[in-house]
Amino acid sequence: MSGPVPSIPDYGPATRPNMVAVGTMVWLASELMFFAALFAFYFSLRGHLPELWDERTAQLNVPFAFANTVVLVISSVWCQLGVWKAEAGQVARTGTLANVKEWGMREWYVLTYVFGSIFIAGQVYEYAHLVHEGISLSTDSYASIFYLATGFHGMHVTGGLIAFLLIIGRTFTTRRYTHLQETGAVVTSYYWHFVDVVWIALFAMIYLLK
Repeated sequence: MSGPVPSIPDYGPATRPNMVAVGTMVWLASELMFFAALFAFYFSLRGHLPELWDERTAQLNVPFAFANTVVLVISSVWCQLGVWKAEAGQVARTGTLANVKEWGMREWYVLTYVFGSIFIAGQVYEYAHLVHEGISLSTDSYASIFYLATGFHGMHVTGGLIAFLLIIGRTFTTRRYTHLQETGAVVTSYYWHFVDVVWIALFAMIYLLK
């Protein structure tokens, strides 16, 4: 028995998610749970020791912390500009250094690294000031959770800076820009945006909620 052959619907090419990106997202989700525990710990202590919180938060330099936060937020903008260049396959600048429009992924990531380093330097300066004021890790409950939360975040920022150095370094050591290198640049941006968002939440919790 003959007849017309039924047509097979065209669903387009089969695609698979990037497993490196998926793995990075899963790992960041686990990190988010750790920070959520720190948030819960902070508010639990604050609820039991409101007088101590009133005293200690008055000693924080909020304008300085705000300026440092702006530096980190801006670094995330530079990072995203670098991602777009990486996805376009433009590793390095095609014009002069003064021509920002012709910058590649490398230049934007170097700028991101500089801003991230400024943020860490600002955090170290703030720690030194607080210690000079007599607020160290073992001073009281407030100091312990303050240094734990901000210090753990600072470790994450430092890890991101190391990742940027590796990404930038690989652009000098390989002749051809591969898909693997592009993926590394993209997942590093996921991580950097993550630490940026977490810090905004930490800044609001520690410096703005009096």
